[in-house]
Amino acid sequence: MTRLRHLSTLLLLAAGLLAGCRAPVVSTSAVTTPPPAAATPAPADTALPVTRVAPVTGLPAGTGGLPWWNDAVFYEVFVRSFYDSNGDGIGDLNGLISKLDYLNDGDPATTTDLGVTALWLMPVHPSPAYHGYAVTDYYSINPQYGTLDDFRRLVTEAHRRGVRIILDLVLNHTSSQHPWFVSAQDPQSAYRDWYVWSATDPGWTGAAGQPAWVASGGAYYYAYFDLSMPDLNYTNPAVTDKMDDVVRFWLTDVGVDGFRLDAAQYLIEEGSVQSNSALTHQWYKGFRGFYKGLAPQALTVGEVWNTSAIVSEYLQGDELDLAFDFDLAAAFIVSARVGNVDAARRVLSADLATFKPSQFATFLSNHDQNRALSQLAGKPEKGRVAASMLLTAPGVPFVYYGEELGMLGLKPDEQIRAPMQWSGEQNGGFTLGTPWEPPQPDFVAGKNVAAETADPGSLLSHYRALIGLRNEHAALRVGEAAFVDATAPALYALLRSSPGETLLTAINLSGEAVSGYSLTLATGPLAPGERYRAVPLMGSGPCADLTANAQGGFDAYTPLPGLAPYSTLILQLQK
Repeated sequence: MTRLRHLSTLLLLAAGLLAGCRAPVVSTSAVTTPPPAAATPAPADTALPVTRVAPVTGLPAGTGGLPWWNDAVFYEVFVRSFYDSNGDGIGDLNGLISKLDYLNDGDPATTTDLGVTALWLMPVHPSPAYHGYAVTDYYSINPQYGTLDDFRRLVTEAHRRGVRIILDLVLNHTSSQHPWFVSAQDPQSAYRDWYVWSATDPGWTGAAGQPAWVASGGAYYYAYFDLSMPDLNYTNPAVTDKMDDVVRFWLTDVGVDGFRLDAAQYLIEEGSVQSNSALTHQWYKGFRGFYKGLAPQALTVGEVWNTSAIVSEYLQGDELDLAFDFDLAAAFIVSARVGNVDAARRVLSADLATFKPSQFATFLSNHDQNRALSQLAGKPEKGRVAASMLLTAPGVPFVYYGEELGMLGLKPDEQIRAPMQWSGEQNGGFTLGTPWEPPQPDFVAGKNVAAETADPGSLLSHYRALIGLRNEHAALRVGEAAFVDATAPALYALLRSSPGETLLTAINLSGEAVSGYSLTLATGPLAPGERYRAVPLMGSGPCADLTANAQGGFDAYTPLPGLAPYSTLILQLQK
């Protein structure tokens, strides 16, 4: 209770400052007294009897003193769309289990799996919404997906393959159908203060510009995202207590490896400040102590959809472990689309100075955005160079399911979350029934796992090769990064170095061959004057040797006379 009392004290100190800049709020500031006795029955806790699991063993703790997630490649899974095991048209946990060998078969010697080493599961809790972000029970599994026992088996099977699992945790709000909110509509309920209420409409807008305050029973409740998703009130210690227990349940009783925190910047409103408030940051500082006390290796990665400068405020070592780098995702897409390095170089250079070393989450697209290949005009060759930038960059990479195939999808959201395309068979091999959402029609034309597995030049084969190299080479995972100057504007070049290994990456982002180019790094980590043999890990050779300059960099180096359109060259520099 220490952190709850501390936050309550801060709230009381802030109360005088906030008075007058916020509309009157019913019962949301009474954080130092117990909630009133319920005039209506309060909903019972829904925690289930559990069997405690042993800590994960046999999985690497991390390379070079960095956390395990810096060695990981994450894969975002929408269970509803991944694989249907029972023919009801909805993906499920048993379907995901049956496809784990596609993601990682546990044998590093094989090349037929994707090689990812961690999974982010979009919400798996019961919800009236197909996407799951409106939760009705934080302790259970959506019955359309399976049972808690099925989930436990998934965790066991993933861990056996060396794959960790993080859950999407929706802290900011619940479903309006959650028993807590159903009870909270009675002003005398013990659960009234679990949500944010106002006697009048303060007039704030929500995520889509809609009114954020919803009339209900003579008052207004706050719902930033949608009227069906009322915001929880974290100025009430009882809410923090309950969500702490939810975290305890999944970390220590079920054995997940961490959480992706949805809508992380919107947790606590302060005055008219709806996001990134000081109290939100203070809450995460307390939260970190709690979850690290339960499981020191547990990961939190936040969705802070904002500029890198604001995102980095959550990543100073006392709040979240990671947060998604939306600026860099957009820059990777822009550079791949236009065939010019400027956007990617400018943003990544700034981010390397903004974030703690490698402590940011990189990606190309996710479940809220148009799919990466749709942003790249449907061209798989542009998808290849975008993947090359992502998987050779510092940070922790996340791949959205189907991105490795070049799946297409433009909003509305259902179409960017369509079923995984496994084969050219009916419904893309996703289900024998009627799919909850039709797959994209290009599955019949070879945009599927079976066809791309058989094609060494496919986007899937490229992803497998890149992830395999990242898994095998510490320099790509945790090495320091330095941008290399190229005389060709389409040439993205980066030097990655870790103790004992240095890799040089050169990616031609354009559809034209690059020739007559050179690469220069004024200062670097190489041994001054040393001659290095350049051994291709990806791309063709033989490549010219490289001689380091007096500052540990190199001058006007040309590894190959020409670089083919949309090609990736990764060289290991050997003494």
